[in-house]
Amino acid sequence: MRDRDELREVSAAVLAVTAHLSVREVLQTILTSARRLLDARYAALGVPDRSGGFGEFLADGLTDEQWRAIGPPPKQHGVLGQMLCSPEAVRLADIRTHPQFGWWPRAHPELTDFLGMPIVDGDEILGEIFLANKQSPGGFTAEDEELLRLLAGHAAIAIVNARLYERSRELSIMEERNRIARELHDAVTQKLFSLRLTAEAAATVVERDPARGAAQLATVRQLAAEAVEELHAVLIGLRPVDLAGDGLDAALRKQADLLDRVHKATVTFTGTPVPRLTAAREETVYRIAQEALHNALRHGEPTTVSVDLAARDGRVVLTVADDGRGFDPGARAQAARRLGLASMRERASAAGGSLRVRSAPGSGTTVRLEVPAGE
Repeated sequence: MRDRDELREVSAAVLAVTAHLSVREVLQTILTSARRLLDARYAALGVPDRSGGFGEFLADGLTDEQWRAIGPPPKQHGVLGQMLCSPEAVRLADIRTHPQFGWWPRAHPELTDFLGMPIVDGDEILGEIFLANKQSPGGFTAEDEELLRLLAGHAAIAIVNARLYERSRELSIMEERNRIARELHDAVTQKLFSLRLTAEAAATVVERDPARGAAQLATVRQLAAEAVEELHAVLIGLRPVDLAGDGLDAALRKQADLLDRVHKATVTFTGTPVPRLTAAREETVYRIAQEALHNALRHGEPTTVSVDLAARDGRVVLTVADDGRGFDPGARAQAARRLGLASMRERASAAGGSLRVRSAPGSGTTVRLEVPAGE
């Protein structure tokens, strides 16, 4: 019967490692199981921090009143500090005979027989688990030591998993920050740039030609509203506002028409029917088109900019070309242009596509993107 109960306890501890519980709950389950299985009066588990203390310190076998009376968690000294320096177990008939033993706080229970086990992952000691005051006669045995080593191994799994989850969460936060920065640069910056130019044009003609000034102010209002919508979409991770309507070709045509009205350069769109892409690829094509248009109008000083969308050999091809002053792709570009080019390449790669930028001083710039039309 005892063997069956031990099996259930070990099973509960192992399952706790894989259940959707916090690491503290998992470690507490393992600690409680260890104390019951090895028939100890007290048990504790510590995960050290980098300040000489323990970032996590759990105890079992104490009442809440006893725990509060003991005071703050221990530091990394004495026997506990020694266990963090060696992967070997510590098994003693009386802990007070250990050469590193110091003492304990006034309210701390008196410990005698002791079994301590480092929690190890490879060559790294992640923490320690220890039991004290065996309640059955004879003290802790070699079998007890092996069982505690098994449970310490499961505690190591829980701690490593928690670290991996935390690193994954940090990476997700960094990726989200990068996404927002990229979206702000690709979408909102272009709208604000166009808005600024239109506002400046309206200011110069509003007194001389009120009707024309009023038309340009209406465009300013439209651009401002669209910038707010784009910003909202970026912050909550929605698809671009224009794509939520009639699809990619209609969104690109609308973008080209708007920029044609706002800028001195003639901006045109030509396109043939293309198959519907996945939402991620549609957004990739749209954002790269935005960035290419933004770069051409802001940096290239062109007289014409053309946007072409077509389907060829199972791929959707976007081409944005201008007759502006161009640039040397091999030279060190302006920071804004470098960010824009890097953003386009990252997007194209993530969508399984390819991007080519062809330019030379005085010869304009052509951006060509190809993405698979299928899944």
